[in-house]
Amino acid sequence: MKIILTNQESENIFFDALCNGLGYVCGYGFDIEFDSKDYAKAKSTTSNGSFEEVLMAILKNGGSLTLVDVENDGAETATISLQDVHERVSSVESETLLMAYNEDGDADTADAVLQTVFFKEITFG
Repeated sequence: MKIILTNQESENIFFDALCNGLGYVCGYGFDIEFDSKDYAKAKSTTSNGSFEEVLMAILKNGGSLTLVDVENDGAETATISLQDVHERVSSVESETLLMAYNEDGDADTADAVLQTVFFKEITFG
């Protein structure tokens, strides 16, 4: 089954995944990286300045986010743009995507969304 999402729905699901699963993904030995100037600019445009909100603002401002494998000298590195979020969220396995869409997910759901968006598949965990 293929689920087609609007760009806004994809962004909402990805934002929720950042909020609920970024620590989970980082538990695999990844750090999230971004341009410090992009971060400063994005932070100035957010309402509450939460880390995840700033990350989304970076993407919306045309910047990118990179997951870097810090345990293996960057062996697994993936960089995404907002376009990648729009294209890849709908590639999440259907049952997981429906849980995320309906806000019935958990950290595992968020982890699956993040891995699919960054790596185009579930690679870790």
